[in-house]
Amino acid sequence: SDLSVREDEKNTTESLIRGIAAGFVNRGYQIGGVRIFAQSQVLPGSGMSSSAAFEVLIGTIFSGLYNEGKVSPVEIAIIGQYAENVYFGKGSGLMDQTASACGGCVAIDFDDPAHPEIERLNWDLEKDHLSLVLTDCKQSHADLSDEYTMIPEEMYAAARICGAEKLHKVTMEDLLKHAKEIREQAGDRSFLRAYHFLNETKRAADEADALRSGNTDELLRLIKESGTSSWKYLQNICVPSDTKHQSLAVGLALSEEVLKDRGAYRVHGGGFAGTIQAFVPDDLLKAYISLMESVFGKGCSYVLKIREAGGVMIR
Repeated sequence: SDLSVREDEKNTTESLIRGIAAGFVNRGYQIGGVRIFAQSQVLPGSGMSSSAAFEVLIGTIFSGLYNEGKVSPVEIAIIGQYAENVYFGKGSGLMDQTASACGGCVAIDFDDPAHPEIERLNWDLEKDHLSLVLTDCKQSHADLSDEYTMIPEEMYAAARICGAEKLHKVTMEDLLKHAKEIREQAGDRSFLRAYHFLNETKRAADEADALRSGNTDELLRLIKESGTSSWKYLQNICVPSDTKHQSLAVGLALSEEVLKDRGAYRVHGGGFAGTIQAFVPDDLLKAYISLMESVFGKGCSYVLKIREAGGVMIR
């Protein structure tokens, strides 16, 4: 079979399947023919990890049918990322694929991308009287790849000026020491995005600690703090040149109006368009969804459950 990259397949489902097949072969695994019928409720181009979910599906199929189900979730995630970056032609990290492949709440350390450290965590939303609501703000991010790609590029630029390959190796002291150089050589946004990264890395560890200790109030505070940092410093809520379409900002403003100092809300996915997530107290759920639907249309909000299983084969 032809497993080479095909330019005429970029940005297609076929490219992901071909790329995953190539990834399996490159790692010494078996592949073969299969007829697939797929059904999905994941919104495309919405920040709900539709590509990652599909990649995990195909990887799980090849693992189950031709490799006795022995390909680990992390390997399936890495192969999916490879297919998306090289064959599909879109820059992608590893977080969405890893979360989809492993399932449940997970804390992930990407210091070594080839061997990410994964810890499963538990969060019973029902026990905390909360609902996870994703709202589609009706602006697809399917054509925003350049905006998305600029985020890691500007972060890498800041890291290099600090003398490191990636920001994971840079301290806040290093960043502040080189702030003037970063602003001059890479621009203000590069510094702000690096500032977000360093704080967000610590914040993610604090969120995991809050989950381990069952401190829901602290977890919600950190989620809101993370969302605010995304808006102010990462700057992935609006496209600067498109002032007429700022749907995520509108969704976040509406969330703030309903929730006030309760629950939490933030951008979901890569940003710029797509969806926002909110952890809504049960007594505010009806009012929250009603306001969202009055602005973005009926059926825009989805009350979701956190699926404990990742990619599985049902026999």
